[in-house]
Amino acid sequence: MRINKFVAQSSNLSRRAADEVLKSSRITVNGIIASLGQSITDKDVILLDGISLTPQKFCTIMLHKPVGYIVSRNGQGKSTIYDLLPERFQHLQPVGRLDKDSSGLLLLTNDGQLAQHLTHPSFNKTKHYAVLLNKALKTADKLAINRGIQLNDGISHLSITGDGDKWHIVMSEGRNRQIHRTFEYLGYRVKSLHRTNFGSFELGLLPVGKWQIIEKTDII
Repeated sequence: MRINKFVAQSSNLSRRAADEVLKSSRITVNGIIASLGQSITDKDVILLDGISLTPQKFCTIMLHKPVGYIVSRNGQGKSTIYDLLPERFQHLQPVGRLDKDSSGLLLLTNDGQLAQHLTHPSFNKTKHYAVLLNKALKTADKLAINRGIQLNDGISHLSITGDGDKWHIVMSEGRNRQIHRTFEYLGYRVKSLHRTNFGSFELGLLPVGKWQIIEKTDII
């Protein structure tokens, strides 16, 4: 394994920050100052500022978020997703967001590289949503959405299929309330929004409010 990857995984540093501590000669391998790009084995003793680094145990879970729960640790008196999780998962961080009135697939992990792989635009991970509107969508508005709607923070790119007031949305962006704002721009209101897929992960038949551990072999 490359030493910068090991340092990042063992210290909660980003890969870039790991490179910086290596350049600053703060990392030693078996008592010798490490070099950038050096390869290591599980028999090597790695120290950061004299403190031993050990590989972090990563954990990723998928939660079926119910409507009414906030994706935050501080609900200010309201229910949060952490109320649904046992103590051993309380340290996990959500990957992306679902607002209080939305439901569906939510990933939580302590693997920063996985989180970045799922959320950074360069990886183009798609998310799928089932959306119910307050009224039937006009054909002209459907075509406009597929072309792109200009919002105050840029063009909203959504792929939309369906009929009447029920629609399937596919998107790779993740801006705040983007789906809601796209329909509001055209005079519609989203009555419900439910995420079914995120990258290679699928909610499937996981019951509302329940979670399941994502095995490492399932992570792509």
